[in-house]
Amino acid sequence: MFGKLKSFFILEDEDENKKAAEKGEQEQRKVESEKSAPTVSAHDITIDVANTTPPPSGKPDTKFVDILLKAVEKDNLEGFDYLEYKSSLQSLSGMDMDEATKYKSALAMAKTMGATPAKLIKTAQHYLKTLEKEKSKFQDALKGQRTKQVTGKEASINKMTEAVAKKKQRILDLQKEIEADTAKMKTMKDEINSAVAKVQGTSDSFHYAYNVVTGQIVADVEKMEKYLK
Repeated sequence: MFGKLKSFFILEDEDENKKAAEKGEQEQRKVESEKSAPTVSAHDITIDVANTTPPPSGKPDTKFVDILLKAVEKDNLEGFDYLEYKSSLQSLSGMDMDEATKYKSALAMAKTMGATPAKLIKTAQHYLKTLEKEKSKFQDALKGQRTKQVTGKEASINKMTEAVAKKKQRILDLQKEIEADTAKMKTMKDEINSAVAKVQGTSDSFHYAYNVVTGQIVADVEKMEKYLK
């Protein structure tokens, strides 16, 4: 069944899929209007596509396609439903007929199995809900990965940013302290130089006085030795 599902959704021409998405509901309504009043009207069944995210460009990842189709396979309804109808459409893909004829021809085959347009649309809606659940599971897992891989690291970056800012401020503070200490050392050196000069002046004055006094005494001693013998 899984292999068939992949052929239904992956091997079809992309342009055909696009046309089917645009005209499918209109065509189903037209077919329904041609039937005698069914128990459940296809007009009463709506598929909400208003908030559908525009499809991204490029090719789908096979891994995710497999996950989605396996979910559909697991949730496959009993009896002839949309998936079997999709198989009938696939079998007509190589036939030379327009889109409307293909859908009507597939419906003719489906009717022999007890299917109606209303049932086909309702079961298709069932599979859309199945896929929507898978989307929600994926988004939850993605959110967890984002929290782990992105948000957590962003928080770490914020902490590191704060730490770096504090370190930069500390560097500025240290620079100011260095400048203050440098200025203080200059002042102290000036004070030392002044003190050295003052001490030297005092020393000079002392030695001058000492030389004067001792000089006189020495002179007197010399004279006493000369004159008093």
